[in-house]
Amino acid sequence: MTAEEATSQLKEVPGWELLSGPDRIRKTWVVRNFQAGMNFFARVTEVAEAEGHHPDLHLVGYRNVSIEIWTHAIKGLSLNDFILAARIDELPIELKTT
Repeated sequence: MTAEEATSQLKEVPGWELLSGPDRIRKTWVVRNFQAGMNFFARVTEVAEAEGHHPDLHLVGYRNVSIEIWTHAIKGLSLNDFILAARIDELPIELKTT
């Protein structure tokens, strides 16, 4: 996928950003607590397994959650990456409140 195609697709998944070239996308959330992050990752795992497409999951500082997606086989972005991002965005997540 070209940078222009990726930028166009990014409009369909608000909050995700292009990284590295661009060859991947990432989104970050601040969750209520550690357990909320792990619960979210469990839901993401179910979607990823069903899709056969596995993102990198990061939990830092017990409530800072981020996910990076790209197609490993092509070392870049494909339409499937944006489809997975949209499916992840449909999952419930317990965000930190003020």
